[in-house]
Amino acid sequence: MNNFFIKILKRLTRSFGYEISRYSQPSFSDRMVSLKPHNGYKGNVLLAYILDPFLLKPGEAVSTKHTHDWESLQIGKTFQELGYAVDVIDFRNSQFIPQKKYSFFVSARSHFQQIGQRLNPDCIKIVHLETSHFLFNNTSAYKRNLDLQQRRGVTLTSLKWIQPNWAIEHADIATIKGNQFTVDTYAYAKKPFFQTRNPAVVSLPWPDNKKFDECRNNYMWLGSDGLVHKGLDLVLEAFAGMPDHHLTVCGPVQQDKRFEKAYYEELYETPNIHTYGWLDVGSEAFIDLSGKCIGLVYPSCAEAQAGAVINCLQAGLIPVISYESGVDVDDFGVILRDCSILEIQETVQKVSAYPEEKLKVMARTAWEYASNNHTRERFAEEYKQIIQTILEQYASRADIMN
Repeated sequence: MNNFFIKILKRLTRSFGYEISRYSQPSFSDRMVSLKPHNGYKGNVLLAYILDPFLLKPGEAVSTKHTHDWESLQIGKTFQELGYAVDVIDFRNSQFIPQKKYSFFVSARSHFQQIGQRLNPDCIKIVHLETSHFLFNNTSAYKRNLDLQQRRGVTLTSLKWIQPNWAIEHADIATIKGNQFTVDTYAYAKKPFFQTRNPAVVSLPWPDNKKFDECRNNYMWLGSDGLVHKGLDLVLEAFAGMPDHHLTVCGPVQQDKRFEKAYYEELYETPNIHTYGWLDVGSEAFIDLSGKCIGLVYPSCAEAQAGAVINCLQAGLIPVISYESGVDVDDFGVILRDCSILEIQETVQKVSAYPEEKLKVMARTAWEYASNNHTRERFAEEYKQIIQTILEQYASRADIMN
C-alpha cells in the first residue's frame, strides 16, 4: 500500500477516534536478542517480556520506573544459569514467527495465545502474570469510574484497562506476582500456580532520624496511571474533609487532564493537600517526602501486587490499603473493607491516634517485611527455585533435561 492511501486511511480513522497502527512503525523494538547459556546447553527458551533492558549498552543502568524491566532481565539470566539459550522479544511483538524448537515459552499475558500456538507442541508454556485477571480488573475499573460519576457528576476516563486475553487458559503453568487475592482471580482455570513476590525497584535504609510524633498526621498517595483505578479521587475527597491531616500526592496527575480539572480544587487549592506529580522512588525527593509521612493510603480496586505499596514499605510507611492491592500487611498495616471515603477518614484518624511507639513499631515492621521479602535478591532466588521445581516435574520430557 503506497503512502498516499496510508495517509488517507489515517485521516479517516483519526476522525473516528482510531488509528491504524499496522501501517506505521511499532512503538516498540521488533528485534530479538539471543543469550547464550552459561553452563552447557539444555535447550532453547523463548522469553516475551520487556526487551528494553537487553538492549542497553555496557554500563547503562536498568530503568527503575517499573520493576518489570529488571525482572525481565533476571528471568532471562535464570534460564541462562540453568543451561538454556534464551531468545528475548518484546511482549507486544505479536508477529513473531519461531524459527526453532523451544523447550520453554515464558511470556506476559499479551499475545501469549497467538505466539504459543506457533510453537512446537511439546514446548512448556509459562505465563508470567503481573495483573489480576482482566475481567476482574476491568469490571472493578468501570465500577470505580461509575461510582465517581454518580458522586461528582462528571465522567472520567482514568481507566487502567487490561486488554482481554486468554493466556491463563492456554498456559501449562503460571507464575504470578501477588498474594492469594491475585491467584483467586485466575483460579477458575485450574492451572498450576507458582507465586513470586513483587520486587521493589530500590532497597532503602531505615529512616533513623524520623520523628514519628511530628509526622503522625501526614500521609502519601503514590501511583502511576489509572488515578481513579488506584483510588486517588477517594483519597483526595477524604483528606479534603480532614483539614488537620495532610496528604502528599505523588503521581502523574498533569497527564490526566480530565481528572486534574475535576479535582483541581483538591489538588491545588486545598491547604492540607500537596501535589508533587510523579517521583522516582529512588530519588532524594521521594526519600525526603516519605520521611515526613507516617503512612501510605492506597485504595486500588485491582492489582497483582501493587508496586507502589511495596516501594513505600521499603521507605517505612505504614500501609492503609485495599485488599485488592494484593499485598499482605499482617499487623503492620490496615486493610480497608470497602474503601469508602468515610472508612478512609476513620482509618486514617485511628492510625494517627496511635501512640508514638506503636507507630514506630508498625513502620519498622513494614520496612523489615519489605526488606526481607520484596527485594531483587528474593525474587531471583524464588524464581530460580520455581524453574528448578518445574524442571523436576517435567523431567520426562527429554528435550527439557537434555
